[in-house]
Amino acid sequence: MPHPYVLLSAAVSLDGYLDDTGPDRLLLSSPADFDRVDEVRASVDAILIGAGTIRADNPRLLVNSEERRAARVAAGKPPYPLKVTVSGSGELDPSANFWHTGGEKLVCTTDKGAERARSLGLTADVVSLGPELDWHRLLEHLHEERGVDRLMVEGGGRVHTQLLQQDLADELQLVLAPLFVGTPDAPRLFGPGTYQAGRLRLVESRRIEDVVLMRYEPTAPGTGVHPSPADRHWLSLACELATLCPPSETAFSVGAVVVAADGTELARGNSREAGDPVVHAEEAALAKIGPADPRLATATVYTSLEPCTRRASRPFPCARLILDAGVRRVVTAWREPDTFVAGADGTGLLTEAGVDVVVLGEYEGRAKAPNRHLL
Repeated sequence: MPHPYVLLSAAVSLDGYLDDTGPDRLLLSSPADFDRVDEVRASVDAILIGAGTIRADNPRLLVNSEERRAARVAAGKPPYPLKVTVSGSGELDPSANFWHTGGEKLVCTTDKGAERARSLGLTADVVSLGPELDWHRLLEHLHEERGVDRLMVEGGGRVHTQLLQQDLADELQLVLAPLFVGTPDAPRLFGPGTYQAGRLRLVESRRIEDVVLMRYEPTAPGTGVHPSPADRHWLSLACELATLCPPSETAFSVGAVVVAADGTELARGNSREAGDPVVHAEEAALAKIGPADPRLATATVYTSLEPCTRRASRPFPCARLILDAGVRRVVTAWREPDTFVAGADGTGLLTEAGVDVVVLGEYEGRAKAPNRHLL
C-alpha cells in the first residue's frame, strides 16, 4: 500500500549530537532556521516524534506563523498538522505540551501499549499496530486512514535511525550547527546498524545565518518486491524521459533507467532515441552498458511502461533483453494495454523467469500522459 512522503528533519552539532546532557534543551538552530522549520511544518499533513522526544524536550510542535496557519485553512486544511507520537509501552505524560497545544493528536503503539495509553485519558486517538511496533503498518495507517500525504519526522535519533534502516525515508533535511558537544553519553542523531547501500543524493545546500541546511535523498533501489523511496525517484525520472520521445501513432512513448544496487545510474534511454524510429526505451538504455558489467546482476530497470513481450520491429522484445542482460528486478508504472499487442504481459513473463517486478500504480497517470493520443 502507498506510504506518505516521509521527510526526516534534524539539527546536529559538528560532532553529530542532537543535544547535550544538561537540564535544558540545547538550541542548535538559528532563529532564521526555526522559521524555515515552521514553514516546513505548515507544508505537511502530519508531524511525528517519538515518545522519548516528548519526555526529553516537551515540544509543542506548532505552526507558529499566523499567516501560514491562515494559508492552510484557506487551502481546506486544519490550521495545524496532525501530531503523531510513537510509543511501544504507552508510557506517556498526560501533562506534556504535546497534548494541550495544536490540533488533532494520534498515538501509535502496541497492543499492550494501547491499554496503558487509553487509561491515561489523553486527548488523542490511540491506534495499536499489533504486538510490536511496525513502521510499515504505521505509515499505511497514516496514508490510508488519516489522509497523510506528507509526513515530517522531527525525532528523536532512534526514530530517524529506524526509518532510515528500514528504507522508509524519502528525504533527510539536516542542519549542521557550528558547535561541538563532545559528551560521549549525549544523544546522537543516528545509531549503529545496517543502512542502505551507496551515497545519498545532495539536492540542496543552503547557508541560513550561522547554520547550514543540507537536503538529501536516497538513491539505492529497493530489494525484491518491496518498493523503496529511491524507487519512486527513479521511476519518476523514467516517466520524465517518456515525455522526450518523438511522438508516434504506432508506438508508445516510454522512458527507462538502469540503476546499480548502490544507486549509481548506469544508463537511461527513451523510445525512438537518437533518430531510431523503432528503438525501445529499455533497449536503448541496456545497449549503453557493457554486457559483462557485473553490476547488471543486482541492478534495477525502471521503465514507465512494462517491458514488451512481442514486437514486429526487432527480433527480441525488451523483456527478453532484460533477462539476457541478467537483470533480476524491474520497477514499472503501467501495465501495457491491448492497443498494439493483445494480451501483452511483460510482468508475467519476467516474474515466471524469476525477476522481481514492482508496479507502482501511482505513477500510471504520468506514464500515460505522453501517450494520450493512443488511448
